[in-house]
Formats: sequence, structure tokens, C-alpha cells
Amino acid sequence: MQTKPDALLVLSFGGPEGPEDVMPFLRNVTRGRGIPDERLATVASHYQHFGGVSPINAANRALVAAIEDDFAARDIALPVYWGNRNWHPFLADTLRQMTEDGVRHALVLATSATAGYSSCRQYFEDMASASAEVGPGAPVLTKLRHFFDHPGYIEAHAAGVREALTRLPNARLVCTAHSIPVAMDAAAGPNGGLYLAQQDATALLVAAAVGQPDYDLVWQSRSGPPSVPWLAPDVNDHLRELASAGVREVVLAPTGFLADHMEVIWDLDVEAAQTAAEVGIRLERAPAAGTHPSFVAAIRELVEEHLTSTVPPLTTCGPTCCLR
Repeated sequence: MQTKPDALLVLSFGGPEGPEDVMPFLRNVTRGRGIPDERLATVASHYQHFGGVSPINAANRALVAAIEDDFAARDIALPVYWGNRNWHPFLADTLRQMTEDGVRHALVLATSATAGYSSCRQYFEDMASASAEVGPGAPVLTKLRHFFDHPGYIEAHAAGVREALTRLPNARLVCTAHSIPVAMDAAAGPNGGLYLAQQDATALLVAAAVGQPDYDLVWQSRSGPPSVPWLAPDVNDHLRELASAGVREVVLAPTGFLADHMEVIWDLDVEAAQTAAEVGIRLERAPAAGTHPSFVAAIRELVEEHLTSTVPPLTTCGPTCCLR
């Protein structure tokens, strides 16, 4: 019989913390794909623009601290750990520490709210490979369910949008999420299309929460050859279309993201901001969920589902769900 959870693990992507980390980090991200350093150099320049430091690690440290404070205030006696897919602290190293600390069964908060290969299935693969590396003593890992529509997650995004709308009250709301290949979305979920459906649901709920019935869901951060179809429209193309239609004020809300990490700040605060300036649009960018109290409370509620329910929520998917 599986033991009751005795820890929470925050499982994330990871990012470099100095200029010398950037290329090794990007090689980790793209391992097995045969991408030469010359092609990685373009992405590396985004990190070097910010001193070679990704905001994601600081965001995860802040999230861990906020969860610990919330747990302590409510007498939830679970230690909180943090491990990454692509950079220190690597997941396997974190699992070794957890094993030494006597953790037997950890709940896992993956820093992505939806279904999809990179946003869900790959985290299961990470958990399996790291557990195998650590060996039989590694704790059992149970991933928390998708939370794209959790009221606390929605409110965290909505609060940022409301604050941005105080500066541009007549702005068009444009929500963004990470684009993926169309074929990958077709494999998301038992019947396909689940990634797009869940991202659309988040955007719809955030728009409703701020009283904006008219909104757009667009995409950012696409990569790969132009011949491969990805979810569209791209945020920059959409800003140009809005400008052509006479829109002059836009609030960008990264509703598909938990934190203001490198892709958010580069794609929206640098590239989209430049596009908006070029086409005459005033732009405000709402923050991601971050450590907003509503989101932290949502995490606690997801954990409590396992601590208090005799029938924990479904946290695994079928064998053919969300393939590449």
C-alpha cells in the first residue's frame, strides 16, 4: 500500500545562473536533437542580454519559500524540495537528498498547468529516469493534477490583468501561451487537442474574471523549421493585425505561464514590446501567476486533495497520451 505523502517536490525546467552556464544549459535542453552550437548561439544571446541569468531559478526559490510559509501557517508538516530538468539542482540530485532525509512518498508540482508533451508527459519521463538513477530507495513520486482551471490559478492571473488595466482601461486583452507543433497538440490527451483546449479554457476564465468578454489567445516562443506547422497566430503577427484594425492599446497576459521566466521576458517584454512600438500600440504586460497568494493557496489545495481524500484525484494519463 502506498504511504501517505510526506513531502512536496517542485519540479521545473531550470535555467542558467551566470554567463558560463548558458551554453551548457542549452545543450542540456536540446540533448539528443543534434542542434549545433551555432544555432544555440541565438538563444544564448537572449540569456546574455540579461547577464546570463535566467529568472526562473529565483522564481522557483520564491515559490518554494511562499509554499513553505503557507504550509507552516496551516500546520501542514510537509518539507518542500526543488529539482530541475535541465540545470542545478538536477532532479536526480534532489531525489538523492530526499532519500537521505527519509522521504518515502512525495507529491510533485510540475511548473506547468496543462496537458501536453513538454508540459506534462516529459515531467513523468523526468521522474521515471531520475528515480531509476537514484535506485530502489528513491521516494515514490505522485504528480499533482493539471490546474489550468483552478480558481486560485485563474485569480492570480486575473489580478495581474486588473492591475494592468488600471493603466490602460480600454485595452484589448491578449492572452499568450507557448506555441507547440500542431501535430504535438493533436497527440495531447486521449482524443487529441487537449493542450490547446486547456490553454483556451485558462484564457477564457481569466477574461471572464476581469470582465473582458472580448479577448484573444495567441502564441509565442515557437522554434524549429518554418515548414513545420505550429499553433498560431504568433503574438507579434497578431499585434500587427490589431494595429491594422485600429487597436491602439493592448494588455498582454501570459496566462499559459506560471512565472516570468526568460521566454516571457524576452518574447513579450523585448520582442513584442518592440513590435507594439513599431505599429503604434501602447502595451502593458500583466505578470504571470508567480507567488500570488491565490496561486500559492491553490497549490496547497491540490496537496490537500491527497492528504485528506480517501480517493486521490487522477494524476496519470494513458500510454498514448501527449506524445511528441
